[in-house]
Amino acid sequence: MSEGTVMMIRYVLFISCQIFCAVFFVATGDGMALEEAKYTVIMREGSFELRQYEPHIVAETMVKGDYDKAGNEGFRRLFKYISGENQKKQSIAMTAPVSQDAGPEKIAMTAPVSQEQTGGQWRIAFVMPSEYTLDTLPQPVDPKVLLKQVPARRMAAITYSGSWSKARYEEHKALLEAFIQKQKLSPLGEPVLARYNSPFTLWFLRRNEVLIPVQAPDDDRK
Repeated sequence: MSEGTVMMIRYVLFISCQIFCAVFFVATGDGMALEEAKYTVIMREGSFELRQYEPHIVAETMVKGDYDKAGNEGFRRLFKYISGENQKKQSIAMTAPVSQDAGPEKIAMTAPVSQEQTGGQWRIAFVMPSEYTLDTLPQPVDPKVLLKQVPARRMAAITYSGSWSKARYEEHKALLEAFIQKQKLSPLGEPVLARYNSPFTLWFLRRNEVLIPVQAPDDDRK
């Protein structure tokens, strides 16, 4: 068998594998609509948006390390929490006998998974489904996982496809910062990388975003 034929077979197998992965994850949920943090689009210009986010709850964890290592470690830690590594809290009626169900509870996956640098660490966060409150969410077993209420806030965003590489993140962060300056907005926090798809999604089908909390010149909120 010639070298050219071998290369062609390898190429066909590679493409077939990619198509299979895409079909598989559409069928198993990656291609299905996930609940997202709710927001209203105030303004849109090409791939840029100015959004008003509603209050929501996140499960978050802080991770030391470089961009890629921190993202992977934080994702695994939070995924364990929503997959059942938690302590279910349940109200107990005043009857006899007194008992308490403290088993694990699975929490639906939502989008996006966010990553932002804070000091020398990375903050990785999952948005919790809107059906939960801080009182009804099961408490994490891992002390490194915390539940937090995020207040309403205004965010500037840029959407792009492709890889999650740091270079792609830095490129679009710079574009978003230029957009913010052009719109005469004031940044109020660190940039956030938002990932909406699983690692198995074909790179050109991924939806990625960089978001930065901002304040408009005429915004009288404190």
